[in-house]
Amino acid sequence: MNKLLEHPTLKDINAYKKKVTWGDVPEIFHMTHGSISELDGILSHGFDSAYKSLLNRNHWNLELLKGFQDENGAIQVRHKPKISLKHCFDEQNYEIHCYPIVQGEELDIALRKDPLCPFENWQPESMKMLFRINNIASFILFAYKSGDAADLALIKYAHNLVDKLINILSESFEIIDISGYSITEFCQEINRRTNLKEMVNLNYNLNGHTE
Repeated sequence: MNKLLEHPTLKDINAYKKKVTWGDVPEIFHMTHGSISELDGILSHGFDSAYKSLLNRNHWNLELLKGFQDENGAIQVRHKPKISLKHCFDEQNYEIHCYPIVQGEELDIALRKDPLCPFENWQPESMKMLFRINNIASFILFAYKSGDAADLALIKYAHNLVDKLINILSESFEIIDISGYSITEFCQEINRRTNLKEMVNLNYNLNGHTE
């Protein structure tokens, strides 16, 4: 493989990385690639996750949402559940967090059998974090300083995969707001920075703090 395809698969990206590094692939690439592969499995293999559980309509408050069974026995709702999403970075990882919207407000508390909550039981400790890409924040910093085409392709693949997962959610949910820096915006912010000290402190500023 002399160059990457326009829309490479994870397998393509990994093969190209091995080629350009003569098989000496950095461990940080291995770790990030593996984490993205696990996330890819939510779609391709249906791995259990908070993301998959969120889409299970048996967990929804069907009375609030005016739910019913169609002629095929599938659960349908007249009103989509309302949620908000947040992109979250720390020093190493990236996560998507979800919050139910109750009476127009985003809530981050446990709710059980609340008639106004779109879910029967909402437990933030097990349901809020829909998925995580381990090490990607560190990997993006690494790629910014010394990355190659394979590194950039892996970051782009991760961004597109997250977009795809959010778009799937939008088919079943009314997403009121999406806050925080996306993977692409995180990269753009790094690119804007002019020195290493600013990049090291980047996650502090991205999580609601000011410089």
